[in-house]
Amino acid sequence: MNVQRYGKVIGLRADKVEEYKRLHAAVWPGVRDMIRACHIRNFSIYLRRLPDGKHYLFMYYEYTGPDHAADMATMAADPETRRWWRLTDPCQEPLPDRAPGEWWAEMEEVCHLD
Repeated sequence: MNVQRYGKVIGLRADKVEEYKRLHAAVWPGVRDMIRACHIRNFSIYLRRLPDGKHYLFMYYEYTGPDHAADMATMAADPETRRWWRLTDPCQEPLPDRAPGEWWAEMEEVCHLD
């Protein structure tokens, strides 16, 4: 099986930290099912307040499907996922230097040990 690893980062508004944690303590089943249907496994989000005083989220997942772009488009078109994002997106602060079209900024993998 071909596995592609992804790491992404985004800011989290300080006034939304608790709300974001609450939402993710009970991810909706339809959202969870869509993530799996789009060939994503080992999905994790980590939170850290950095020395600049800002909160950041780090997302990691492994993709096992044949077409990442198509699966991400499928997820983005899903009504349940779109409703979920209407709750989570206002909590987030995209990085100013992210690539055009990105919400979460892609990270470069510099080391992987099996």
